[in-house]
Amino acid sequence: MAGEFWLSDAAWRLIVPHLPTNQPGARRKDDRTLLSVIVHALRSGCRWQDCPSFYVPSTTVYNRFHRWSQRGIWQALFAALAAETGGDIAMLDSSAVRRTAPLAAEKGGQAQAIGRSHGGRTTKIHAFVDGAGRLLHFQLSPGHRQDITLAQPLLAQTVPSRRLLADKGYDASALRRFLAERGTEAVIPNKTNRRRILYPFDAELCRQRNVIERMFAKLKDFRRLATRYDKLTRNFASAIALCATLPWWTH
Repeated sequence: MAGEFWLSDAAWRLIVPHLPTNQPGARRKDDRTLLSVIVHALRSGCRWQDCPSFYVPSTTVYNRFHRWSQRGIWQALFAALAAETGGDIAMLDSSAVRRTAPLAAEKGGQAQAIGRSHGGRTTKIHAFVDGAGRLLHFQLSPGHRQDITLAQPLLAQTVPSRRLLADKGYDASALRRFLAERGTEAVIPNKTNRRRILYPFDAELCRQRNVIERMFAKLKDFRRLATRYDKLTRNFASAIALCATLPWWTH
């Protein structure tokens, strides 16, 4: 139940400065309780109307999540707590999430980051993490988009690290030049079809990419992230942002 995710006093002190205050209208329900129930819903994958009502009415839980998503509060909380300072190693990768509802029944599939891929109708999470595997930045795209197309736009939001680890999908000369201009060493294997220039890379260091794979596995422990139930990209991105802040709450 939600008690498993009840915010500790230390976590609440960390979060509360980033939540909105002095809002017009009736006094809202307790933020700490609501946030705990929202995290429970994301973890269990239950429908919003199936949230445990003895904590807070389920309509209140959904409305709070949806309205704060509209206002960008969950993303702002993530950005504030996942403050980036740069470092020795960073990693880049993506992971696909299957969408439940048929694309034909939805409007604007591409606009909502839903596309057809080998896994069906999917959304792809493009992620940038630090050496400890903590998610710092992410973008969403339709599942058929190639990883390399989002690499530079995503990296442009980040503080340059000394080295960047990625798989063969990111082996492109343009990306390597972009990283070199930022003072970042590309630790990226060469594609098997690369003929002209074979770039040296630290194969032993490259094995540490399993850190970002474990990060995706931890994110997908949250059932509402392992399968996309949200029609709107904004709400799905909010769920990712909220779950990605948990390492800062608990440590």
